[in-house]
Amino acid sequence: MKHLIFILLTILDHMHGLKDQTLIETTCKNTPHYQLCISTLHASPSSASSDVAGLGLIVVDAVKSKAEAAMSAIDELEKLHPDMTRALENCRNAYNAVLEADVPEAVAALTKGVPKFAESGMVDVAWEAEICEGGFEEAAAAESPLSGVDKDLHELAEVAVGIIRNLL
Repeated sequence: MKHLIFILLTILDHMHGLKDQTLIETTCKNTPHYQLCISTLHASPSSASSDVAGLGLIVVDAVKSKAEAAMSAIDELEKLHPDMTRALENCRNAYNAVLEADVPEAVAALTKGVPKFAESGMVDVAWEAEICEGGFEEAAAAESPLSGVDKDLHELAEVAVGIIRNLL
């Protein structure tokens, strides 16, 4: 009898895990960057037990981490490329807005169940990444040293928007 109960509990636990995987996969299919969505969510242990809003919070946190990395890169690049000061300052302002306004707005909105404001914050993040990248074009720089970070942040923000739209 004990073996039967153990087997049933094991099966139920496995089925619950499959349900969680299905939620992640279904949710990520509604984003423009499926693989990025999957890898970002699987990198967080809490994704297995999260609802859609929780998945959104995980990606918003990834956006925050990427923006913090961008700010660190800007600090280093200013030392190496004084000729790019204006474009880098433009990026600093853009990513400062991400960290001080957009991310907190999205977190608060998802936590309070107001996904429209979370969507707005993440749309703005994608825009800020474009603003940063565009500053190098205006400066006639050969190539933006932040292209990779800008692209990653833009795509993560698009993933966040895709997840959040499941809540609207």
